[in-house]
Amino acid sequence: MTTHAPILPLLIPFAAALLQMASSRLACQRLIGLAAATLLVLITAWLTLLADDGQLRVYALGNWPAPFGIVLVLDRLAAAMTLLTAVLCFVSLLYASSGFDERGLHFHPLFQLQIFGLTGAFLTGDLFNLFVFFEVMLLASYTLLAHGGGLARTRAGISYVVLNLVGSALFLIALGLLYGTLGTLNLADLAYRLTLPGHDQALARLSFALLIAVFALKAGLLPLSFWLPHTYTAAGAPVAALFAIMTKVGIVAILRVQTIALAPAMPDLLDNWLTTLALATVVFAALGVVAAARLRALAAWLTLLSAGTLLVTPAQANAQVDAAAIYYLVQSTLAGAAFFLLAGVIAEQRGRAADHLSAGPAPQAAWLKIAFLVLAITIAGLPPFSGFVGKLMLLTTLREVSAGAAIWMVVLAAGFMVMIALARDGCYLIWKYRVAAEAAPAIVWQRATATLLLVAAGPLLAVMASPLSEYAERAASQLHSPGAYVASVLGPFGAGRKATR
Repeated sequence: MTTHAPILPLLIPFAAALLQMASSRLACQRLIGLAAATLLVLITAWLTLLADDGQLRVYALGNWPAPFGIVLVLDRLAAAMTLLTAVLCFVSLLYASSGFDERGLHFHPLFQLQIFGLTGAFLTGDLFNLFVFFEVMLLASYTLLAHGGGLARTRAGISYVVLNLVGSALFLIALGLLYGTLGTLNLADLAYRLTLPGHDQALARLSFALLIAVFALKAGLLPLSFWLPHTYTAAGAPVAALFAIMTKVGIVAILRVQTIALAPAMPDLLDNWLTTLALATVVFAALGVVAAARLRALAAWLTLLSAGTLLVTPAQANAQVDAAAIYYLVQSTLAGAAFFLLAGVIAEQRGRAADHLSAGPAPQAAWLKIAFLVLAITIAGLPPFSGFVGKLMLLTTLREVSAGAAIWMVVLAAGFMVMIALARDGCYLIWKYRVAAEAAPAIVWQRATATLLLVAAGPLLAVMASPLSEYAERAASQLHSPGAYVASVLGPFGAGRKATR
């Protein structure tokens, strides 16, 4: 069973999508989707426990060994990211199954294909197949973004498609240059060949620079981040909640390429510029948070802010920093997704005022006010919830880096601005209101359950901070062992290569 374990997170959503396309009944598609999402959570949780033994599990499709065939690589980081994807898949699908999926055609198959692309991007050990999974993920996201129709979503969809088509073209150019220079696109083989003489060093640097630029576009790094707030604001609540992890795909891709290939051969490629642009992204996002006029827009800017904070870490090439970043990535993704779902529920409760941050009818359900308070504390990074733990871990590990003082100043200032914005917006939504002219609609149980599950992640991740941070440390340590990665992926073909690292 464990031999085929790495491919299971791909088979489950792909099989579910095929079954859903074979059925025209929405109720049947919902049942298949929720069953697949539940199974995916269980399987990825098992894989996360399995991967914690420290062994890299390499799955060669068609039994073609690397670097000649397609390989999937399951390590601690990949397992954790697939589990995070599965959790978001389940809660987003549960929320969507309350009626959101009725607003357009083929929602459920496209949703499963989106999950297929996400899990594949985290598991693949080959850059070309990373491109393939990126495209599957993006093609599904184009339609999911427009689901439900409307002028705002159409406009956001057009800019999103155009920008990502440009990114895909640059991705292909980078892959072509890499293959022409080094003769391979397998990440482990690239890492090995970069240490050998005889290749064009300047062309290899250009190729990796283009590749990092594409990943930075996906992650929302300034000046390539102007599309993200508008796009995420326009998306429906369950779609935006799932999109909360899409920026993390680019960040994880940068971490993998940097630790496995660049750190041993080109350690200076990310120096200076990435940290500077990441801090600029944090400042830009913090200003957007303060200026946001809608709760969904606020959630979109918070997603960008968390991405900017995480993009500070790859240039440090430090296992302790990356361990803190992994914990922060998990908690910020869940908190951002929860904010999108909460915004959707609050918008329905406030009638015409929707999620606009202005005086209007107050949400009648008491749990909505408590949920907003818990989520605001988590996102602002205040004790005792996971936002505080994640930010404390990250800032503590960044004290000794060269730009540590600047990082501390920017991140703390941004956190203070977020705190002010959330306090102001909470007053508008919870206390400063006028009585509704008519009763608000009842909250469907699926939406309430999905929202509360994600809101509860803030306190839960804080309670489990010790085992989770220890797992993150082991994942970062494994990530910073490129020799072991190369030897495991290449197998007999690279048996003698570990010693060369």
